[in-house]
Amino acid sequence: MKNKVLYLFLTVLITISMISGFSYSVKGDNDFYNPSEDEMEDKVSKSDKKIIYLTFDDGPSSSVNNEVLDILKAKDVKATFFLVGYKIPGREDVIKRIHNEGHGIGLHTYSHKTKLIYSSEDNFVKEMDQTRDEIKKVINYSPTAIRFPYGSKKRLTSSLLEKLHSHNYKIYDWNVCVSDGIDYNAPASKLYREATKYNKNFSRIFLLMHCDAVNKNTCKALPQVIDFYKKLGYEFQPITENTSEYYFRVKK
Repeated sequence: MKNKVLYLFLTVLITISMISGFSYSVKGDNDFYNPSEDEMEDKVSKSDKKIIYLTFDDGPSSSVNNEVLDILKAKDVKATFFLVGYKIPGREDVIKRIHNEGHGIGLHTYSHKTKLIYSSEDNFVKEMDQTRDEIKKVINYSPTAIRFPYGSKKRLTSSLLEKLHSHNYKIYDWNVCVSDGIDYNAPASKLYREATKYNKNFSRIFLLMHCDAVNKNTCKALPQVIDFYKKLGYEFQPITENTSEYYFRVKK
């Protein structure tokens, strides 16, 4: 009897540990995480002006990226695309279109491989440099905006921040996101609900979505998301060199 009780206790303990570990993984190592206000480093004072930055990670892709651009053009709004370097060859026309239509362009590393890019600070900066160079070849423009794959939470240190700033890079995380980066089959209705669940206390909204080839449902949700924030009086802006940084607080 005692052995059975002990076995049951150990089973429950292991199950709880596994659940806790998964929860940490979702928050620490996944795009789908909405931070609280006190987790962010925001150097902009609150004002009555409502600003939203639509941001799309993991491009360029051909069909989905172009469909997103079609929607943005029809709705007359600007967005920002954080691009992955190895995906650029063969899709130069997409990058040219993003640039020519007045959208922002940022860097999302070259490989997007976690173990490689986070193996050292120098490797991280190197990957951003590689992607910047690839983009410059296409449009003769060197982006300074960067986004950490899976976010800078628990990854950004004082030394890395100093190193990135010395390379003229500025960091942009998010405060609203949708689950299209972890569940490619999430229905458009779910993505819409996630995209419109925002915190009124934020001085600016940075909305994270994705535009990889698998993100077709993101395109279905996007028009309604734009309409939602338009009705609330938000101004859509691209991230530019003058946009103040927005990132998780530095790891101590």
